[in-house]
Amino acid sequence: MARDRRIDICVCTFRRPELADTLRSLAAMNMPAGFGIGVIVADNDDEPTAQALVTELARELKLLVRYRHAPARNISVARNACLDASTADFVAFIDDDETASAQWLAELVAAAQTSGAEAVLGPVRALYRPDAPDWMREGDFHSTLPVWVQGEIRTGYTCNVLLRMGAGSLRDRRFSLARGQSGGEDTEFFDRMVKEGGRIAFAPQAWVEEVVPRSRAAFDWLRRRRFRFGQTHGHLIGQNAGIVRRTKDVGLASAKAAYCFGMAALTVISPVRRNRNVLRGIMHVGVVSGLVGISEIRQYGLPSPQQGGKRAA
Repeated sequence: MARDRRIDICVCTFRRPELADTLRSLAAMNMPAGFGIGVIVADNDDEPTAQALVTELARELKLLVRYRHAPARNISVARNACLDASTADFVAFIDDDETASAQWLAELVAAAQTSGAEAVLGPVRALYRPDAPDWMREGDFHSTLPVWVQGEIRTGYTCNVLLRMGAGSLRDRRFSLARGQSGGEDTEFFDRMVKEGGRIAFAPQAWVEEVVPRSRAAFDWLRRRRFRFGQTHGHLIGQNAGIVRRTKDVGLASAKAAYCFGMAALTVISPVRRNRNVLRGIMHVGVVSGLVGISEIRQYGLPSPQQGGKRAA
């Protein structure tokens, strides 16, 4: 009798009590038939602060959970610890502040089986608090969906994804430690996977939900995040590019930024359209920054307490 295939659900965590809700949502899912399911929790804190919670919940929820302490305040270290710990056929990633819908994993698996793709993305629905700005709620600036370019998805994210680990484009692939504190490690991971022949599919019903905390319900947080997105993209398209190609790309990104800021001025009376245009312009400024070689801003993994720092939200 053929053995069941296996899926490991990976959760990287850092001092988030919301991890309990994440694990409870995983235990409540409708599991896909024919698969054995396990959970790997990688704790990125200096001390194993999540271990007691994970142990207690695993017992309460009857989940098969493996805990890994992956200290470094570098999200790539935690992601790689998950990949190193898994020998499953598929690996799924969900964030420690998200909750899975009942059909989340089943929908990802169905899309993987239908498409044959090496990676399958699902959507992340942002849930706003009542005190979030009206323009932010109306424009839904925090939900996550894949970006389509000429009918294809060319990069991805790790907040809702299923990976086919036996695929050649994923075998032995790991997340960049150099980007583990700036962010963009997932963008680079999927960019390289696609360049080596991997395909990315989308499962629109494989959704997870994420409550937007007050610290992120601010224009300044969105501004910094969009700029960093742009920096990562600029670095990736500028890799191994000659001076002529790089100059053209800088000119194109600068023109796009100018257009977006111009459109922001024309739509100033509409907060949603204005802010969307401004944020797009900021992203293109980030592309220019990445193309000319400016180091990416550091968003995560600030120095350890003994060094006088704490991790950014």
